[in-house]
Amino acid sequence: MYSEKVMDHFSNPRNVGEIENPDGVGEVGNASCGDIMKIFLKVDNNVITDVKFKTFGCGAAIATSSMVTEMAIGKTIEEALQLSNQAVAEALDGLPAQKMHCSNLAADALHEAIKNYRATHP
Repeated sequence: MYSEKVMDHFSNPRNVGEIENPDGVGEVGNASCGDIMKIFLKVDNNVITDVKFKTFGCGAAIATSSMVTEMAIGKTIEEALQLSNQAVAEALDGLPAQKMHCSNLAADALHEAIKNYRATHP
């Protein structure tokens, strides 16, 4: 059902936790399935230098959160805004169709964190 990459990011999630004094925080959730994702950013000279996440949800939700953190570190704000939920799913070698809409919210959480960063760091 799940790819090896999904299982790896679920079993060994990267960048779990919270950043103290983050530059941006974004939270999204899907009430129908209960997945909630919170992303924390550190930004230096318009480049994302650190990303951490806290996710309450299924294995796919944890895996997508882990993957998006890896994809965002080192990117400029503009590059990170181009990351999509579809790109995250593809980086994980796909997700089951029933998980695409409820568990694949990681890019949305990243975008919310960037929105928060821009609002607090004009």
